Amino acid sequence: MTVHTGPGTQVRGLAQVPVVRAVRRRPPVVTGVLLGIVCVVTLAPFVWMALSVTKPTNVAFANPPVLTGYTPTLQAFVNLWQTTYFADYLTNTIVVAVISTVIALLIGIPAAYALSRFPSYVSALLLVLALVFRALPRFSVVLPMYDISRALGIYDTTFALAVALVAINQPFTIWLLRNFFAEIPRELDEAAMIDGCTRIGMLRRVMIPLMRPGILTAGIFVFLFAFQEYLTALVLTDSSSKTVPVFIATQLGQTLPMLQQAGAASLLLTLPVVVIAFVAQKYLVAGLSDGAVKG
Repeated sequence: MTVHTGPGTQVRGLAQVPVVRAVRRRPPVVTGVLLGIVCVVTLAPFVWMALSVTKPTNVAFANPPVLTGYTPTLQAFVNLWQTTYFADYLTNTIVVAVISTVIALLIGIPAAYALSRFPSYVSALLLVLALVFRALPRFSVVLPMYDISRALGIYDTTFALAVALVAINQPFTIWLLRNFFAEIPRELDEAAMIDGCTRIGMLRRVMIPLMRPGILTAGIFVFLFAFQEYLTALVLTDSSSKTVPVFIATQLGQTLPMLQQAGAASLLLTLPVVVIAFVAQKYLVAGLSDGAVKG
């Protein structure tokens, strides 16, 4: 478009600027269908398990499957609590998860702070070694722990299992917390130390309050890892400190009532994880996105 500004003068290149309006776009139908299929495929095993444990035993394993015409029952859950030591196994699972989470955070917070504030070849080497240790096959780590627990006389205890899970999950905790600490400006450290804080006092009074979302995120992940751990619990426990995942595995391949009890135990093990994920999802998503900005 050409604009005449006076005799013999022209200004070229001026064009009418279109007005951009915010248009709310709906998600494509194909994307919605694909997401629906993924949800159905993902939830199908859990729905099928929930249906199986609420059916009478003679109906739960009928072939072809019976979907209607039966009266739902909770007898499998009643038998699980009355005829097995599921309450003890669930208590062991919670105790191990809580102990391992507390110890992992007590070790991981100062370690992650030191690695984020004092970068050097040594700290880089420690981070790489932690990553390598986390990537090792689980059996190469668990079998030495079995020998050590036997030698120390702490085999088949919740403490030994919790310590083993701390050692396995500690690299993840340190890496995640270190990234959170790297997000906090170092000027805050200097300001706190000018006001008279020591490193420990500054970590306790300044860093930890600022790190609450990151600590919560790391704690939730470590708790869930420990709560669902199977292989380590299988190797390091026998009867006294057996956890729910190990109990479920021992029920498989047995009689149909025991198999139905295994399904009820699996459902009871899954529900707390689902509840925690829904309640803490905003902290988990925000924590992971914040902690992944810097490495």
